[in-house]
Amino acid sequence: MKNKKSGYTLVMLVIATLLYVFNFSKGNDTKEQDVVYKNEAPISIKKKELLPSSTTGQIVTHDYYTLSYYEKYEQAEWVAYDLQKSQLSKTKRKRPYFEKDAKVTTKSAHYKAYKNSGYDKGHLCPAGDRLFSKKAYNETFLTSNISPQKHDFNAGIWNRLEQKTRYWANKYDGVYVVTGGILTDNLQTIGRDKVSVPTQFYKIIFDYTEPKAIAFLIPHKESTKALYKFTTSIDHIEQLTGIDFFAALPDSLENRLEASDSYKDWSFR
Repeated sequence: MKNKKSGYTLVMLVIATLLYVFNFSKGNDTKEQDVVYKNEAPISIKKKELLPSSTTGQIVTHDYYTLSYYEKYEQAEWVAYDLQKSQLSKTKRKRPYFEKDAKVTTKSAHYKAYKNSGYDKGHLCPAGDRLFSKKAYNETFLTSNISPQKHDFNAGIWNRLEQKTRYWANKYDGVYVVTGGILTDNLQTIGRDKVSVPTQFYKIIFDYTEPKAIAFLIPHKESTKALYKFTTSIDHIEQLTGIDFFAALPDSLENRLEASDSYKDWSFR
């Protein structure tokens, strides 16, 4: 009788374990899946909680990215989005026209502000990161998701960094990205809407599974230098922008990630 009870207990334990694994896996298929860090104290956090702070109070949520709009500069101070390995695609899609963002309550800049300005409509959430669906791709062509960029910069080092981000999303099974221009007073402006032209752009990339983070601060000009030459700390970008990144993380983890300007944990191959 004792052996039968032990066998029954073991069977029930196995069933309970399988049910837990099934439910956990099912939950991780949702859009708001938990981020669980393997090499830290056990914590769980929703991806939406990784959003930076907004210095303007105007956070706009789209289906495939979120932004904080800065009316004074007529562009986003940051755009944040999740880039999963499964979303990487090389599908060819027809480029739509740029449109104003109806969700920006103060009204986003008109695309005509860029006409004959000498600047590209530089995507912050790249169209190349959203090729997996027509809806996701077209959503990147809102004027709240662009910033004036010199063509040699946009098609050069900035494009190289976007491609490297996709490489890391594939290598590390997904990353979280936050990007924008450094917005300060007395910047050059273009168009009737007076869209400011940043002199520097930043991109912060966060690897869920390690966890680790890397930040780039790149002058707005053509460059052939290696990308790792432009790594900096998240703390430095916070000082320049007044934005608080990853505040929802435990303080010990946040402080460690934000203080580092090292690129040694990231593959640049």
